[in-house]
Amino acid sequence: MHLTMNDGPALHVPPRVIPVPQHLSEAAQAVLTPVGAEGIQYPALDDLDGWRDLIAQLNAMALEWMTEHAPQIAVDIEEIDVGDVGVYVITPVDASPADRRTFLYVHGGGLIVNAGERCRLMGLDAVRQSRVPTWAVDYRMPPDHPYPTPVSDCVAAYRALLAEHRPEEIVIGGDSAGANLAAAAILRGRDEGLPLPAAAVLISPQLDLTESGDSFATNLGVDNVLGKSLMPSNLLYADGHDLSHPYLSPLFGDFSLGFPPTVLTAGTRDLFLSNAVRMHRRLRSAGIDAELHVLEAAPHGMFFFTEAPERLEVEHDIRRFCSTHWGSADLTRPMVEHDGRVPPSMS
Repeated sequence: MHLTMNDGPALHVPPRVIPVPQHLSEAAQAVLTPVGAEGIQYPALDDLDGWRDLIAQLNAMALEWMTEHAPQIAVDIEEIDVGDVGVYVITPVDASPADRRTFLYVHGGGLIVNAGERCRLMGLDAVRQSRVPTWAVDYRMPPDHPYPTPVSDCVAAYRALLAEHRPEEIVIGGDSAGANLAAAAILRGRDEGLPLPAAAVLISPQLDLTESGDSFATNLGVDNVLGKSLMPSNLLYADGHDLSHPYLSPLFGDFSLGFPPTVLTAGTRDLFLSNAVRMHRRLRSAGIDAELHVLEAAPHGMFFFTEAPERLEVEHDIRRFCSTHWGSADLTRPMVEHDGRVPPSMS
């Protein structure tokens, strides 16, 4: 088991006031403005009904916020089943049938939330970023479907996509917990003999469920999106398995056996900053092409679901990285705005 931040010497720091940097855009400053919300109160690990109630509450809050902030882009959406897992196939209306590039997107949510309609809305935002047809995986989650089911669902979606596309046509990515599952699916798929995708996109990645990195202490209480440790949900998800196993914490994988070119993002206030920094160094040490983009003052999620220019600039770099490894035309065209083709809700 890997050491946690509490297992060695510690530096004691005085209380301090951390202002919102005034050089940021207004959209970014709005995200950083404290809201005074109370933190999540986790149930006991064996209180599954308590977890179901908490997850329902978090899903309701997320759906309200995402519905209000969802990008208004013109897409076609098809719901398909890949074995036991659902997938939203989201295609920009101006996508060329001759363009074979596809993005396999895995949504975030602390490994426990954002199924169903929330997955669809997050998939819309992923399409706004990628500019290409996107498979948003509605993977199953705890408490009813803990590890390894979510990883298995993502591997199944990748297998199904490989039946229609060459691996060099596919980029796999996700944000937060979705980045964990994206990386874990790549590692497990590789170990099961599947080819590597063209690239990986890991945004504010939750790559270390042991929470051993420096930023889990230094940014605790500074990240106003992730206000506390996610260890209770990590343990619920792991269901008794070793948190340091590479399929649970991809940071500890053996990258000498192969991993695709990877772009990672984080913010200087992101609780998961150390995950991105350490993963970047591990990939580079294994000779793998990897880029790390750290956004000034950004909390977890890199100003997710906003039009902050800081976020848009990094997204441009992500598209450039993906285009390079897809080896196709650029992805700088603006998205076609929502034209009534896809309603705000499919329910």
